[in-house]
Amino acid sequence: MSAEGKLMAGEEIALDSLLTRIEAGKSPSAEDSPAGEGEWGVLKVSAIQAGRFASRENKVLRDAALIHPRYEVKHGDLLMTRANTEELVGLACVVENPPPRLLLSDKTLRLHVDTSVADPKFLQLALAQQTVRQRVRTLATGTSAGMKNIAQGQIRQLKVPNMLLDEQRQIVAAHAAFERQIGALEEARAKLEMARRATIAEAITAAWRHSLVPLKNMLQRVETGWSPVCAPRLPAADEWGVLKLSAVTSGRFREDEAKALPPEVGPRRSLEVKSGDVLMSRANGVKSLVGVPCTVARTRKMLLIPDLVFRLVADSQKLDSEFLGIVLASDEARRQIDDAMRGSSGQYKISQTDVRELFVPSVGLNEQRQAVATGGVFERRIAAAGKQITKLRTIQQAVIEDLLTGRSKAYTA
Repeated sequence: MSAEGKLMAGEEIALDSLLTRIEAGKSPSAEDSPAGEGEWGVLKVSAIQAGRFASRENKVLRDAALIHPRYEVKHGDLLMTRANTEELVGLACVVENPPPRLLLSDKTLRLHVDTSVADPKFLQLALAQQTVRQRVRTLATGTSAGMKNIAQGQIRQLKVPNMLLDEQRQIVAAHAAFERQIGALEEARAKLEMARRATIAEAITAAWRHSLVPLKNMLQRVETGWSPVCAPRLPAADEWGVLKLSAVTSGRFREDEAKALPPEVGPRRSLEVKSGDVLMSRANGVKSLVGVPCTVARTRKMLLIPDLVFRLVADSQKLDSEFLGIVLASDEARRQIDDAMRGSSGQYKISQTDVRELFVPSVGLNEQRQAVATGGVFERRIAAAGKQITKLRTIQQAVIEDLLTGRSKAYTA
C-alpha cells in the first residue's frame, strides 16, 4: 500500500498500518548485574521507561553461545515492553545513542516503523497518550497485577493519530523544544545539588573529627514499617497509601513512589510518614541501595512506611533530625553500613541493631544546626528549580496532547 493510501482522512489509524514488523528478543540466563565495557548484556524491562531508554538496566551475558547479535539494540529503535506491571506494560521509547552489545529480551519488542509514513519519535509520543495507555491496560492479560502481558496482535490494533509526516515532525519538534528547556533546568539543578553536597561534606568532615558515640545513644527508637498487599497504582489524595522502597533509595524522599492501600485494609496510623522523619532502606537486591537515608522535608498525608524501611526517631535533646540524615549519607557512615550488611542471592540487609551500633559524631546541637544551615540556601534554590521543571512538564504534556488530538494545530516554543 502506498504512503498516501495509508494516510486516508480520519482521526485515528491502526498502529499496524505504520509498522513493517514487530520483533521480540530472547531471554537467556544472565547475571543480575549490568554489562561492563566490551561485554554483552540483555535488556531488563525496566530499560524501557516512559519516553526514555535506560541503558544501564541490563544483565550481563557471560556465555558466548547465548549471544545473538541480530537482536542488538540500535539508535532510533522504537522499543516497547510486552510484559510488566499493570501500570508499566506497553511503555514505549525511542533509543538514543545506546552503548554497543545490548540485546532485546523476550519481554521487550522492537517495533519496525515504516519511516515513509511515520516518525518513530512521533509514535513514542502517540503511544504515551492517556487514552492509549488506558487501552493497553485494558487489553493486558494476566492473573496478577504485578505482571501483565500484551500480545503483538493487540499492539498492532492500537489506535494512534492519523497525521501526515510533516505534521508528525512538527509535534516531535515541539516536544524537543520543551525537552531542551527542561534539560537546561535539570542541568542547573544538578550543579546546585553538587554544590550543596560539597558544602555539606565540608561541614560534616569537620564534625567527624569530634569524638564518636553509638547512634543508639542519640535515638529514642528505630521503627520498622508494614507492607500489606496494595493496589498497583498511586493512592488518591483522600486514600491511604504505602510507600515503595524507591521512595527512599534515591536519597531524596519521593511521595509519588507509593501504592494505594485497599479500602478494606485498615491503616496502621502509627506508621504514617511525617515531615522531619529520617527514613532508611533496610534491604535491597543492590548493596549500594541498602542503608540509604533520606529526610522527609514535606509530605502529603496518609502515607505509611513499608516494612523494608526504618524510621529513625532522634532524641531531640541530643540530635537534630536533619543533621542525622546528613551524617548517615556521609562516606564515613556508608563504610560502616557496608561492613554491617549481610545477605546473599541478590538480597542484602541491615538490622535495627546494626543501625543502633553505627558510630556518629558527638556534636552539640548548635553545631549540628549550623551544619544543616550550610545547605539551606542550596536546598531552596534546588526546590525552586524543581518546581519550574514540574510546571514545564505539565505544560509540555498538555501542549503535546492538544497537538496529537487536533485541539491545537501549531505550537511555537
